[in-house]
Amino acid sequence: MHLNSFNVLSKKNKMKKRIGRGIGSGMGKTGGRGHKGQKARSGGKVRRGFEGGQTPLYRRLPKFGFISYKKKITAEVKLSELKILKENSYINILLLKKFNIIKKNIKFVKIIKSGVLKKKFIFSGIKVTHGARIQIEACGGIIKG
Repeated sequence: MHLNSFNVLSKKNKMKKRIGRGIGSGMGKTGGRGHKGQKARSGGKVRRGFEGGQTPLYRRLPKFGFISYKKKITAEVKLSELKILKENSYINILLLKKFNIIKKNIKFVKIIKSGVLKKKFIFSGIKVTHGARIQIEACGGIIKG
């Protein structure tokens, strides 16, 4: 084993390329910028998305879509997710947050019909779909405004 066989040392102590330091360096004269043109000049930067004066792609394509902020703070809860709650529970948003059925930042909840509900619950301050309402009332549950 010899000192010249250590690859780690040669990579560790490698000096950065010094441009514009004479013909012998291989990066003299123009310093890797080529001849003339915008990018050869000092301060000759081209902004992101610039296409040489042609209307850029992000301006050629139409704008579309809208994402409501209310969508981020609204959650849908399936009837099958309410199995972990005790029968005759008074269900509101705070109880659903307590049992980690919905996230902490949620402000609006809608109960949807998915799965079978066999327990009786009292819902308050929660929206309910038509199908879920039929199933809740069939079990003897109550939905308050």
